[in-house]
Amino acid sequence: MIDSFLVTCEHGGNRIPACYRRLFRGYRSQLESHRGYDAGALPMARSLAGALLAPLVASTTSRLLVDLNRSLGHRQLFSSATRREPADVRAQILESHYWPYRVQVERLVAQSVSRGRRVIHISSHSFVPELDGEKRRADVGLLYHPGRKAEAALCARWKKALAVAAPDLCVRRNYPYAGKADGLTAHLRLRFSRSQYVGIELEVNQAFPGAAGWRWTRLRRDIIETLRTACAA
Repeated sequence: MIDSFLVTCEHGGNRIPACYRRLFRGYRSQLESHRGYDAGALPMARSLAGALLAPLVASTTSRLLVDLNRSLGHRQLFSSATRREPADVRAQILESHYWPYRVQVERLVAQSVSRGRRVIHISSHSFVPELDGEKRRADVGLLYHPGRKAEAALCARWKKALAVAAPDLCVRRNYPYAGKADGLTAHLRLRFSRSQYVGIELEVNQAFPGAAGWRWTRLRRDIIETLRTACAA
């Protein structure tokens, strides 16, 4: 089966639409922190999509409005700024921001599958170097569902390729989060079979985009080239 790529970025920015800004008075520091968005995730997604000639679906609206990587009913779908709003306000947020994004991603997967292609979906994210006083011991995380053999095999090959191309990097699988946890990839696994869909969440340590410069440029290059190597194998 021929593979096709899809790149998404659910937490690419911290923008709040004008009609909801009243809800975010006093939230500036949160919006500018990891709670507001994934620093570096959007540049990584754009680099991947450009190199792979893949469709890119990305949001620059803050997850504090609504988290596009959470399922309906999840306690983190809405933040403290929005979860106490009346039901009609929350429904409008879903209608304007959540559903258009999720539907577009699912439609792109379905289109490729209908053409006999298997979709390799890379969802671009980033994580803070330290959380609650504990240092995260990884530069790159590759998240997948252990029960999906194609996902596990791809991440094993990707990790191996990164070890050759960039031996100084610490690359871990299903770290700093569990790949089978609630998210867009988990939803798509329910909609498409193992032979149709491979969903990987790419997690990059924010120390790299934070420092910028050649190390950040090199990391993006290495991630792209090693993904190509892993897929070719």
